Amino acid sequence: MTLLTIALLTLESALGAAVEPPQPYGVVPSERQLKWHELEFYGFVHFTTNTFTDKEWGYGDESPELFHPSDFDASRIVGIAREAGMKGLILTCKHHDGFCLWPSQYTEHSVAASPWRDGKGDVVRELSDACRDGGIQFGVYLSPWDRNHAEYGKPAYVEYYRNQLRELLTNYGPIFEVWFDGANGGDGWYGGAKEKRTIDRSTYYGWEQTWQMVRELQPEAMMFSDVGPDIRWVGNESGYAGDPCWATYTPRGRDGKPPCPGRTEYKDGENGTRNGEYWMPAEVDVSIRPGWFYHKKEDDKVRTPDNLMKLYFESVGRGASFLLNLPPDRRGRIHENDAASLLEFGRRLRDLFSTDLAQGAAASASNVRGNDERFEPSRALDGDRNTYWCTDDAVNTANMTLDLDKPVTFNVVSLREYLPLGLRVDDWALDQWDGTDWREFAKGTGIGNRRLLRGESITTNKVRLRIVKATACPAIAEVALYVEARGSFSD
Repeated sequence: MTLLTIALLTLESALGAAVEPPQPYGVVPSERQLKWHELEFYGFVHFTTNTFTDKEWGYGDESPELFHPSDFDASRIVGIAREAGMKGLILTCKHHDGFCLWPSQYTEHSVAASPWRDGKGDVVRELSDACRDGGIQFGVYLSPWDRNHAEYGKPAYVEYYRNQLRELLTNYGPIFEVWFDGANGGDGWYGGAKEKRTIDRSTYYGWEQTWQMVRELQPEAMMFSDVGPDIRWVGNESGYAGDPCWATYTPRGRDGKPPCPGRTEYKDGENGTRNGEYWMPAEVDVSIRPGWFYHKKEDDKVRTPDNLMKLYFESVGRGASFLLNLPPDRRGRIHENDAASLLEFGRRLRDLFSTDLAQGAAASASNVRGNDERFEPSRALDGDRNTYWCTDDAVNTANMTLDLDKPVTFNVVSLREYLPLGLRVDDWALDQWDGTDWREFAKGTGIGNRRLLRGESITTNKVRLRIVKATACPAIAEVALYVEARGSFSD
């Protein structure tokens, strides 16, 4: 060994050898999916002739003249959603009854034939503009099923459907999500035929071509359906994700046919698939009322702030998104009972996450990747989801300790993985220092975008995260501690 070689090795040792980040594990999210993961909580707005007929599913023969909200206020709807903590709203631009909330050039069955705004109104325009002005995002729901259209079940309807989708994607600014319902085919008015029409859900709509059109017209838009391609249905409308709820998924078809919207083993969506074929995270859709559309008889059945918080922990807190429906009443406003619950819920959310008690803690770990400061445990405490604590490739079990300097009381813990590197952690546990020894107070499987632990109050000066099992070296982007002010776990 030459003196030059010895000198170079000594210098490399002194400066620290360059350490590469770990290689991604499994499938990973696209850039649009990463942006969507940051939203976590947004709303649905179900509004159509059903609001005025007291139905959930219109038959398709409803007169457009029925649609006549007395005081529609898009800005107020957006304001309530924003105060509740929502980052966007998705409007049911056309539900199964076929009535269009915008003046589509392809049908007369729309707001243009209604008395509202003297036939010159456009709900899609007003709500999309209000979202943009209010600083939240706008999305569209266009039901693939249409119980009004005479050509439903025939090739001509698919062209009609895509034409209307094109209108929505080109005339109303940026769209953050396009929602494709799995309810397809059945009895309807169908231009006066009044019959039952069935379609082959796996072939009729030509979904691949429709998805491609969305990609071309709104490349940043996320697409939702039973089979994504970007977001999957969680498999229930009760407001919860499974535990664990993996962001990866391999949808399974039914009846020997390939999976498609409306034909999957949908309950699989609750948990997803560990090491699934696609990055297809879950969206948890639920209404603030028993129904999806406004019904006066449900005015006293609005979900409470306690219940909304429970649903938040069981959706966002399990790595999914929380899509909460806010149905306008016949005035075109969010009912006072709904608004009161939402605003209180939003206040509680802001209070809960206003102060991270882990900020400023001294962090140490059993292993740091290459002893490189870029991967130190302090990176999981800096409030930046783009930095992370990471271990060497061969280290799949490790622990990270937070020294809080003085006793701190908390009852909520937030964990995140660094998503661009995939889902790496399988099993984990949390410990508190009781003055003489470590005592476990929580454990679970899977972390993903976010894992929220809600429990009894703990007072300690040290907290430890243990990675009990990981399929690849862990990459932890967040360990945070919070206090939720509450009297009980009632929902």
